[in-house]
Amino acid sequence: MSEENLVEIDAVSFGYDRRPVLEGISMRMPRGKIVAIMGGSGCGKTTLLRLTGGQLRPTRGAVRIAGQVVHELDDEGLYALRRRMSMLFQFGALFTDMSVFDNVAFPLREHADLPEPMVRDLVLMKLEAVGLRGAHALMPSELSGGMARRVALARAVVMDPMLILYDEPFAGLDPIAMSVVGSLIRRLNDALGATSILVTHDVVESLQIVDYLYFVAEGRVVGEGTPEEIRRTTMPVVRQFVHGEIDGPVPFHYPAPGYDADVGLAAAGGAR
Repeated sequence: MSEENLVEIDAVSFGYDRRPVLEGISMRMPRGKIVAIMGGSGCGKTTLLRLTGGQLRPTRGAVRIAGQVVHELDDEGLYALRRRMSMLFQFGALFTDMSVFDNVAFPLREHADLPEPMVRDLVLMKLEAVGLRGAHALMPSELSGGMARRVALARAVVMDPMLILYDEPFAGLDPIAMSVVGSLIRRLNDALGATSILVTHDVVESLQIVDYLYFVAEGRVVGEGTPEEIRRTTMPVVRQFVHGEIDGPVPFHYPAPGYDADVGLAAAGGAR
């Protein structure tokens, strides 16, 4: 494993029962960088996050984090690795019966034997970083969608992880909240020296904050590059996704018999 890469996904294949999801996927996530994984719904993006976190085991290939093959670790080794990772779930996934403060403090209380005054200082420090120190006593039901996502981000970074996984961090946000969350992801990643893997559909926001992108379709990597390379790409699948084109390699029409034949048969049946 290269020292410059924190995460290496090597020729990974995976399927649910007999349905293949990933076929020989290879990716590199350099230390200190933000890497996006993009593609249509159902292409295997979230499955890649689950393989990285050790929730799933590949059928072939390997996922390495800091030189360790994730699926070869025993329970103790996997839990130790996960303590150095964090995840921001889609829509935040805050504990609804805990205050903002307690949500952010939860990982510290679970995984670190720290005195409560230190927990308080660390939580308020992370909330300050996302602009919500003044909201520490609020409950999740009192937060806007953008505020809830920022609290979830503070919780994700409260233990200064080496690797942060993001599953659709911009889903459901208005343009202002999306811009704020995107800016925070970039700033916090740089401040922590962390590595981030971002699964997202949001092309515009991602191109502004990530260092490298992979595009996945039908279980394979079909394109990759820096934001500038992706903006200039001529690869049909990637170009269609980036520019939101209606038709292309991903067709508008679901496969069907000829339209005239179907309409003709229907008309003939009606005439009878």
